Amino acid sequence: MSEQTQAQRRVVVVGAGMAGVQTAVALREQGFSGTVTLIGAEPHQPYDRPPLSKAVLLGKAEGSAFDLDFEALGIELLLGREVLGVRPEAHELDTEDGPFPYDVLVLATGAEPIRLPGTEGVPGVHLLRTLDDAERLRPVLARQHDIVVVGAGWIGAEFATAAREAGCAVTVVEAADRPLAGALPAEVAAPMTSWYADAGAVLRTHARVERVEPGGVVLDDGSRVPAGAVVVGIGARPATAWLAGSGIELGAHREVVADDRLRTSVPDVYAVGDCASFPSGRYGERLLVHHWDNALQGPRTVAADILGETPTVYDPVPYFWSEQFGRFVQYVGHHASADTTLWRGEPSGPAWTVCWLRENRLVALLAVGRPRDLAQGRRLIEAGTEMAPELLVDPARPLKAATA
Repeated sequence: MSEQTQAQRRVVVVGAGMAGVQTAVALREQGFSGTVTLIGAEPHQPYDRPPLSKAVLLGKAEGSAFDLDFEALGIELLLGREVLGVRPEAHELDTEDGPFPYDVLVLATGAEPIRLPGTEGVPGVHLLRTLDDAERLRPVLARQHDIVVVGAGWIGAEFATAAREAGCAVTVVEAADRPLAGALPAEVAAPMTSWYADAGAVLRTHARVERVEPGGVVLDDGSRVPAGAVVVGIGARPATAWLAGSGIELGAHREVVADDRLRTSVPDVYAVGDCASFPSGRYGERLLVHHWDNALQGPRTVAADILGETPTVYDPVPYFWSEQFGRFVQYVGHHASADTTLWRGEPSGPAWTVCWLRENRLVALLAVGRPRDLAQGRRLIEAGTEMAPELLVDPARPLKAATA
């Protein structure tokens, strides 16, 4: 793309979270000279989300705004503006303030939390996704309310950790038979059950919420759990409802279906981060990754493609981490039920790792308190290195020394 052509183009990024911000920054870093506009629905300066469930929630930080000078980077910020729809044939967005034109559009609207049915507008029921959510919950923790957390997934465990640190009585209710049922196999998630009791939290599995009443939660077995506040963490879905009628293809989970360069089914429209799935040649399936690292990595591919550089296929090794109950949990890769599971260390101990092999090649790894395993495992997955299973199971042996 010539410099003159670039200068005449307007790239509009919808969504001012990590994926949107990094796309705008990557365009400038890679030399794009045209107009870059970042539109965010929230009125706040763009911010990072992981601190919301930790430092911001506990009052250790007032916010988590990105340390970026958008003006100096030549990035136009339009905050507190909701985008209502898109008309690709006209290259226009529909916003609260009227039509907004684009030459290239990047969808980076992320995911939105799933609400517990019947709790819309019920006092004392909270979600934890935005800065405003965290600020509403901070005084709840400070007053040390009895708290019921609905859902023992990643966000539920992280919030329960913060609430216990704040001195709250915490009960976590989970409809499945174990924590992290949607993310990990039963034998891997089972050791994590004891973490709740160790931290002084109550975990109730096979427990589905029937309704929320003033001062408590009623479960489907008729039992009642006292609650000064209820925090719902039952998952998230791509925030794509505003794309209805646009002609942009959505997948089974309502995510934007992108190709291996993060282009959508419509010309001049890209999708990145939590709202988009992409085909993985490495894993032989389409991946929908709701984690920070994906929102950090994908924008570089989008920016390069917009600039017309040599096509770069987006096929990362997914990575995420979680801090819960005094443990640092990291996961890298992607595994399937048919993959071979191997353990490094005893799950009853403070540090252990689970490895998944496919044809003796490492495809995924979960590390609890073993960051070196994670770092080495990530490189081995990226390289497709063949492993020696009999060496891999020795926790005293470095992973990189367990190759075939």
